[in-house]
Amino acid sequence: MKREEKASFSIIKIICVSIILVLISGIGVMAVSDNLKDITIVLQNGYEMTAFTSKSTVSEILDENNIVLNENQKTIPDLTSQVEAGDVIKITDKSYNEVQIAKVSEEGVQTSLEQLLQSYAPITEKIITEQVSIPFETITKNTAGTTTDTTSKVLQEGKEGIKEVTYKVKYQNDVEIERITLSETVIQEPVNKIVQVNKKVTSRGSSTSRTSLPSTTASTSGQIYKITAYCPCSKCCGKSNGITASGTKATAGRTVAASSNFALGTKLNINGHIYTVEDRGGAINGNKIDIFVNSHSEALAWGVRYLPVSVAN
Repeated sequence: MKREEKASFSIIKIICVSIILVLISGIGVMAVSDNLKDITIVLQNGYEMTAFTSKSTVSEILDENNIVLNENQKTIPDLTSQVEAGDVIKITDKSYNEVQIAKVSEEGVQTSLEQLLQSYAPITEKIITEQVSIPFETITKNTAGTTTDTTSKVLQEGKEGIKEVTYKVKYQNDVEIERITLSETVIQEPVNKIVQVNKKVTSRGSSTSRTSLPSTTASTSGQIYKITAYCPCSKCCGKSNGITASGTKATAGRTVAASSNFALGTKLNINGHIYTVEDRGGAINGNKIDIFVNSHSEALAWGVRYLPVSVAN
C-alpha cells in the first residue's frame, strides 16, 4: 500500500513540474512575440518585403535581413532613425528628394504623402554648349582738351566678339531650374569702337584752312590696334634670355611681337614710331601687338593702349 502511494505521489510531482515548464515556455514566447514588430522594406526596384523584427533602428533591420546599400543608395527614413510597427523603410537613389510634408489645400482636403511622391518629378542634368556674344567697348580719344566746340569722328567701328560657353543645366518637368558655367572659350575677340573728339577749326580764308591741318596725319593714320607691352622676364615671356622668335636680341624701341598676319621683319608705323616685327606670342593674335620694353615695371606702366598701326614703306 505504501509503495503504491509513493508511486502516485511521484507521478503527481512529474505532472506539476511539466505544467510549470510549459507555463514558463509560454511566458517566454509571449514576451518575444510582444517585442516583434512588422516592418515593410521597399527595395529600389519596387520589390516589397515584410520583416518581423525586434530591432529598433533602420540600419539594424537592414543588417538583420542581409541588405547592403551601395554608395549611390540611401534609405527613407535615414539609417539612424527609430522605427515602429507598421513603418515603411524605402531604399532609393541619393538624388531622390522626398516630399516630407503633406499639403493641405484651401478647401481643407489633405493630400497624402504617397500622392505627392507619385506626382514628384525627378531632376535631370544636361551638359550644353552655347555661343554667346561678347560686347565691344567704346573708347573715346579726346584731342580737343577742355573746349566744348568739338566734332567727333569714328576711327574704327565696333564689332562684337564670340565665346563658347559650356553649362551644366538642371531640369525638372522640362523646366530649367539651375545653370552652372563650367568653361568659357573665346572664339573671336571683340573689336572696340574708337571715337576721336577733335576741336573745331575755324578758317578765315582758304589759305588758312589749308595750313591748319595737322602735319602728322599721314604718319599716324592706320587701323587701330590694341597695344600692350612686355619685357624679357619669365612672367611676360616664360623665359628670360631675351631672344625673339626671329633669333634677334629683343631691343626696346625696335622690337614688337605681332600675329602671323605680319611677316617677321615687317616695319610697322605705330602712332608715328617705326618698329620691327621680330617676335611672336601665344596670346598675340588678331588686332593685338606687344611692344618690347626693358623692365616689368615699364610694361605695367604702359598698360593697354589703342593706337593707329600701318605698314611702313
